[in-house]
Amino acid sequence: MKIAVDIDDTLNTVDRVRYAGEYIRRKNLPFRLKDENAHAFAEVYDWAEEDVLEFIHDGGITAFTDAPARKGAKEILTRWHEAGIEVIIVTSRMASWFGNPEKVSRDWLEKRHIPYDALAADIADKGAYCAAHGIDILVDDSLEQCRSAQEKGVNAVLAVSRATLERAHEVRYGGANWKQIDAAVAHIVGLLLRRQQA
Repeated sequence: MKIAVDIDDTLNTVDRVRYAGEYIRRKNLPFRLKDENAHAFAEVYDWAEEDVLEFIHDGGITAFTDAPARKGAKEILTRWHEAGIEVIIVTSRMASWFGNPEKVSRDWLEKRHIPYDALAADIADKGAYCAAHGIDILVDDSLEQCRSAQEKGVNAVLAVSRATLERAHEVRYGGANWKQIDAAVAHIVGLLLRRQQA
């Protein structure tokens, strides 16, 4: 059994409003808050992609490197790992933002003692990645990534947030916290095992 797990807003909580807001105030920039629940820096304030990139390169990367792990994430991934489930961390973190997204991700995971078997970064289409690598389940906070996985025959579990609550029904399985995510994964694993035995 292979499970792919996203990092940002799935394993951790990125406080985009605080980090970007402090930067904007410090630099006295004219940007205004657009969507406090957005899961992309470019959508939180009314700024352009190049402004976001400048923020990231001017210390904004700490919003990711200092982000706390979500409650229960470490314990559940540890249990999966100990049960023989192969845990693959799959992140969209790009080289243009993170320099070396694999190293930045590995450092974050290791500092928080979160177990995993493999790590893939700069993955634009996680559904395609999972399908190509025989991954059974994708756990991600992105509706688009989860829908892509479902379209390619990969089971998806949406890490539901305020940003996705209204459209969470577009993904068959989901959970608002790691206890619920774990229950959804256990249900899918049970279905897959029954299918194999039939």
